[in-house]
Amino acid sequence: MKRVINTIHWRDRSMFRLTRQFLFPLAMLGCGSSVYAQSVGTVTHLSGVLTVKHADGSTAVLGVKSSILQGDTLVTEANTYTRMKFVDDGEMVLRPSSQVVVKSYVYDVDHPEKDSVAIQLVNGGLRSVTGLIGKRNHDAVSFETPTGTIGVRGTHFGALFCQNDCGSVPTPNGNTPQNGLHIDVAQGAVVLTNPAGQQILQTGQFGYVANLNTQPVVIPPTHGVPVTMPLAISKNAPPNANSATSTNVDCVVQ
Repeated sequence: MKRVINTIHWRDRSMFRLTRQFLFPLAMLGCGSSVYAQSVGTVTHLSGVLTVKHADGSTAVLGVKSSILQGDTLVTEANTYTRMKFVDDGEMVLRPSSQVVVKSYVYDVDHPEKDSVAIQLVNGGLRSVTGLIGKRNHDAVSFETPTGTIGVRGTHFGALFCQNDCGSVPTPNGNTPQNGLHIDVAQGAVVLTNPAGQQILQTGQFGYVANLNTQPVVIPPTHGVPVTMPLAISKNAPPNANSATSTNVDCVVQ
């Protein structure tokens, strides 16, 4: 009888180990591969709804203190502004109804040659302040847009892509911004490049490019489109009472 009981106990222990080994990976898969992804930034300010689609296909609603992961697609709803800070102290603000993809954000303190920042603006607008990567290795930073690629030279710039959806954007002359990409440089310089040519924009200048087949150009300030943000988002002001305060919710899957 003792041998039978010991055999049963051994089998129970074996089944427990097998069950644990089988269920643990499933539990991890339930949260998606984003569990293992490294955070490259954090949401610091938010007014409205900010959603994310992770590289593994899972989606979540983000709040202040939520993590930004490499490969994330970030989407702001109407009337939503959000600001985020990255691992190299770079910062980015998104306008309402915008979508960006954090294709790459690699910062290695001891190995600048490994630096890589690639942000894709799908639609809408953003402002960006270069972090340590852009200051020590500006060739490693690029912003892709539907009409060209923006290279930075240690800078602070705004970008707005219009597709018959910029009627509410204020302009110096009061006219609705034309369809295409609008750039303003507050500090430093950017290089706007597409198959039709290249244009350098310096501090205080405005740029415009209609599509991939037209060359980027510098335009007068009276025709420029500054990408503006509310003071509560653009400055180091605390989030207001309407801001989201939830923490990271990476395990929400749809």
